[in-house]
Amino acid sequence: MIFKGKVFKYGDDVNTDEIIPARYLNTSDPKELAKHTMEDIDKDFMKKMKPGDIIVGEKNFGCGSSREHAPIAIKAAGVSCVIAKSYARIFYRNCFNMGLPIIENVEAVDGISTGDEVEVDTGKGEIKNKTTGKTFKITPYPDFMQELIKAGGLIKYVAKKA
Repeated sequence: MIFKGKVFKYGDDVNTDEIIPARYLNTSDPKELAKHTMEDIDKDFMKKMKPGDIIVGEKNFGCGSSREHAPIAIKAAGVSCVIAKSYARIFYRNCFNMGLPIIENVEAVDGISTGDEVEVDTGKGEIKNKTTGKTFKITPYPDFMQELIKAGGLIKYVAKKA
């Protein structure tokens, strides 16, 4: 799978309340959640981002509560994937369960800035920073993980297999 987009980069310890503030958790409607994605850390995120854009985070992205609303909001907002140095464990798992592609790579994060145009190829195993011309190697997704993401998450993947 190939994802292309402009980067929105954030620092360490972006928590699930910053991804989707708790005051909006009275709904699980993805479209409604998407409207408020990242608003407590970047109030204009949804005005600036375009479908396909990419979030880049430093260490411990998605820390905090274990709510599934955070990856749902990011995905519904139109973000194609998230790249970070590391993820909170439950957020990491929730992303795959919800069908949100995530990549863990320290060198890529260090070599990417806000506004850069980036292309991620999870099958080939690389991230290209089209702005700087640098390429970073990543571990390619195994076939079943690519199928899980294409299906839209774990529940839809299992339903297709049944």
